[in-house]
Amino acid sequence: MKRWRRRTVGALSVLVTLGAVSAAPADWTTYNAAATRAYREGRYAEAEEMLKAAVREGERSGPDDPRLAIALNNLAELYRTRGKYDEAEPLYRRSLELLEQTLGPGHRHVGQGLNNLAALYEARGRYREAEKLFRRSLEVLEKALGPRHPDVATSLGNLGELYEAQGRYDEAEALLEPSLRILEQTLGSEHPEVAITLNKLGRVYNAQERLLQAEPLIRRSLAILQKTFGPGHPALAPSLNGLGLVYHAQGRYVEAELLFRRVLTILQNALRPNHPDVARSLNNLGQAYRAQGRYADAELAHRRALAIKEGTLGPEHPHVAESLSNLGTLYDAQGRYDEAEPLLRRAVAILERTVGPVHPALATSLENYAVLLRRTNREGEAETLEGRAREIRHPFAKD
Repeated sequence: MKRWRRRTVGALSVLVTLGAVSAAPADWTTYNAAATRAYREGRYAEAEEMLKAAVREGERSGPDDPRLAIALNNLAELYRTRGKYDEAEPLYRRSLELLEQTLGPGHRHVGQGLNNLAALYEARGRYREAEKLFRRSLEVLEKALGPRHPDVATSLGNLGELYEAQGRYDEAEALLEPSLRILEQTLGSEHPEVAITLNKLGRVYNAQERLLQAEPLIRRSLAILQKTFGPGHPALAPSLNGLGLVYHAQGRYVEAELLFRRVLTILQNALRPNHPDVARSLNNLGQAYRAQGRYADAELAHRRALAIKEGTLGPEHPHVAESLSNLGTLYDAQGRYDEAEPLLRRAVAILERTVGPVHPALATSLENYAVLLRRTNREGEAETLEGRAREIRHPFAKD
């Protein structure tokens, strides 16, 4: 099952209101304000046009003016949100270089720019690079703003969420809990950033099978976001998805399916049809179908998810491995072993190359492959894979 991520410091508006450009020309300010409104309302095509116009205005001011860096960052944020990773990365890099040149490497907006580039790296499965940048971002922000600032709290949460993606749940919890406390104290208990962090922490609890703790956090997150944005806004998707994951873990498959369908509808209305978030929604819906024995529906959903992920993320991304494993286990459950095995083998190979040898996702993939090996009477091979999975899950266990 796939969790949802939203990990920018302040989202699209992260650098729009930079004090150093308080005397910005009316056109530049108007473009950024219009883009921020359109983004928050899910009108991404309009936001893109406004941000491109802001970049053009910034170019006229020259590279020493922070306006250009701000506009480049915000356009990159929009591209990342829409899954246009190739377009986003050079914009982030150029924005960060300009910010360091004009404001200095210790400025808060450099820290925010580092955070945003790190989020892109994580989305692309480049976890080691992402962790380095998230840590550097946190260091810059703590020095510039102090340890109790909301942006520092969000940065803590982002690093915690990266740890969650790597299966480092205890480390994730240790960052997300203080992040939530800071945000509640500084922004108030009903702020959207509080809702986002509640969902992140709830996901970690869910991954640890602490379902009774996870559900109320995610429900509270969803209530805040619905009150703030309304029932159909894309900002609700992560929390709806998180609640669906809890229901699925509780065996409430029909309720989970309804939530996953709602997420898919919201995202298809807001994003392009081959966006990675659409693929993740399809993946979760496929798992809900499979749990109900609806194998044909599950196969269609998983095939669509796999095609989108391979097209947008590339063939070596961990999310591609997840879809390969899900489709492979679906075939395995139907006795379609010849179709299942190459998918399961490829999933293991991708995860070994990308997330490393001790990630929980690799353990799951090894276990899935071992089930097929046992069903096809290859007990020795199955035992080897099961042993590797046990070492990942229980590294200090004794025989």
